[in-house]
Amino acid sequence: MNLRPSQSPSSYIPAALLLALIGWGGLAMLILFTLPTVFPRWLFFFLSVVAFSGTVMPFIAYLSYRFPSKVPVNPGVIFRQSAWVGVYGATLIWLQIGRILSLSLAFLLAFGFVVIEWLLRLRERSRWSPGDTE
Repeated sequence: MNLRPSQSPSSYIPAALLLALIGWGGLAMLILFTLPTVFPRWLFFFLSVVAFSGTVMPFIAYLSYRFPSKVPVNPGVIFRQSAWVGVYGATLIWLQIGRILSLSLAFLLAFGFVVIEWLLRLRERSRWSPGDTE
């Protein structure tokens, strides 16, 4: 039985490069050429989500390809999981700016995101049938 997804991890590289270049390039421009007022601060968090998501996307695609499940992983799941990592990274940055980030809070937040993703995948698995095409 072929449990591998239909797309290889290399098919996610263009999207990951685009996101990473926009995110990291935008962060560099933002840090070098703006003052920390309200709009650039929110733009900083948005660009950090984009940068982290683009950076981690090939690794998530590779892990999904390397360790297949019975329910094939579609591209939406790869994008969602990389967005979770981006939101997690931006949340950690936001908590550190307020000086309330601790190791236990970081682990608790990561555990919460993992549980939410696990419940989403559980829902997808319960609705999937082998004849479904995506």
